[in-house]
Amino acid sequence: MAQGDNSSKPLSVSEAMALAKGVLESCTLTLIGEVSEVSNKPGYKAVYFTVKDEGASLPAMMWMNRFQAAGIELTVGMLVQLTGRFTLYAPKGRMNFDVFSLTLAGEGDLRQRVAQLAKKLQAEGLMDPLRKRNLPPYPHTIGLVTSPRGAAVHDVLRTLRRRFPSAKVLLAGVPVEGTQAASYLASGIECVAQAGAEVVLLVRGGGSFEDLMPFNDESLARCIAACPVPLVTGIGHEPDNSIADMVADFRASTPTAAAEAITPDAFELSASLASCASQLNKTLLSRLDRSQSVLDNYASRPVLHNPNQLLATPAQSLDIALERLSRAIPTNLMRDKAALSKSAVQLQSFGRTFIEFYKARISTAASRLDDLSPLSILARGYSLVKDEDDALVKEVSQAKAGDKLVISVSDGTIHTTVDFTELSNREVFTWKDD
Repeated sequence: MAQGDNSSKPLSVSEAMALAKGVLESCTLTLIGEVSEVSNKPGYKAVYFTVKDEGASLPAMMWMNRFQAAGIELTVGMLVQLTGRFTLYAPKGRMNFDVFSLTLAGEGDLRQRVAQLAKKLQAEGLMDPLRKRNLPPYPHTIGLVTSPRGAAVHDVLRTLRRRFPSAKVLLAGVPVEGTQAASYLASGIECVAQAGAEVVLLVRGGGSFEDLMPFNDESLARCIAACPVPLVTGIGHEPDNSIADMVADFRASTPTAAAEAITPDAFELSASLASCASQLNKTLLSRLDRSQSVLDNYASRPVLHNPNQLLATPAQSLDIALERLSRAIPTNLMRDKAALSKSAVQLQSFGRTFIEFYKARISTAASRLDDLSPLSILARGYSLVKDEDDALVKEVSQAKAGDKLVISVSDGTIHTTVDFTELSNREVFTWKDD
């Protein structure tokens, strides 16, 4: 019954619920709330969740086809914006908010965009652990990119001065908040890298998620991936990882932790060097002791005290060889002398036989040569006739009247002139053996 209207007829519960249902479902609302409960079970036709603020909570449901189309994975603590209407289930007296559309609100929307960018860069391999480089153990030139007025720069410088004071720091002071901060951060990274930094620190103090959005910028992430030297992030926002943290070669939780990650502790380094020096000293002393022992062992050998012992065995062998040689040479000489004498006798005998043989052959040849000599023929009364060309005249046809001839006889030559020629009558007889 309406307030102040006593004449109205009282409504039944069903009528009242129907009236309320009609009023509620006729109104479409858009609201913002924080998710406090989520029930999304396989096989359900709808997703059930609760949104709340500081003063109230509201059960909500969203049909599965609408929820999947929204593309949002609901988690507790997420701030969402809902558009829908109230519904009333009369038999149970329960009220729900039937959600038509669902989007992230405020920081939640930012987180969704960051998550989508992270998936994109991860698919490209910018977050691959195999791409990340090892940090130099003792960097002498360190690049520092941060705000020159924040606490982070002092924390880093103080830590570097304490742990590794010999390092040189190249500071690029840039804004770390605001719409242009990401481009300034990228320029700072490029600047210190080109100036010769062996490692780069990208740091800032803590802040809200919105304050850290420059470190979730895509262009900054690609600049970090392209940095020619290892890059370490130290962003003081422990619960969250920024895109810069994911792409960096090493992620530290705070600026101080980042400075500690890239430098050795001076005291630990000194202790390590002292330990190495001690170990080296022990090793060298041990090596010297072993070498001294080896030298003493060599020095104790008799041969080094009496050098003659070194040559004793070879000298004895030489003496034995000399004795054998002294006995062998005379015997061999006598044997060779006898063999030589025998060979000389054989050679003399062979020589005489050889000489007699060829002497007889020479005598025979000389006798035959004498028989064939023209001088022998001339001595028997014959003569040789030659013309002016010293050609032997054998036939009458070779001379004619007036030719000058030379006649050789046994005791000289006769020069004459042909008066005339005459052929003799002689017969030529031929025969053949039977």
